[in-house]
Amino acid sequence: MDYLAVAMAGFFGAVARAVLGEAVKGLVVTAFPLGIFIVNITGCFILSFFLRLTLERLEINPRLRLAIGTGFLGAYTTFSTFAVDSINLIRSDQIWISLAYIVGTPVGCTVMAMIGAAAGKGLTERRDTGTGTSE
Repeated sequence: MDYLAVAMAGFFGAVARAVLGEAVKGLVVTAFPLGIFIVNITGCFILSFFLRLTLERLEINPRLRLAIGTGFLGAYTTFSTFAVDSINLIRSDQIWISLAYIVGTPVGCTVMAMIGAAAGKGLTERRDTGTGTSE
């Protein structure tokens, strides 16, 4: 059942990645792979936020956590497309754009994961201390 949950959620994650990636391509014309960059950094934020929240505050079914974290977000984000885009930029002699992408993606993903974890932690702490009751 775990594999089925991951597979079903993965289907939706892959579709979400394709839709967002294409939507960005339709809005912004640039040699920089902005669609995949946005997908990857938002996926890092969401995963980090989701895990912090569900491991520290919200009780959810472990299968649901697996489906969302591994299935949906695992299919939503993509390291392989990042690597292929990087190679294609280098091959087309777009060295500065490739350098910005190669450096910016892991840095951006790490920063967004840190922000997501902090947001999740802040939300859990606010709920713990902000109950409005006095003792």
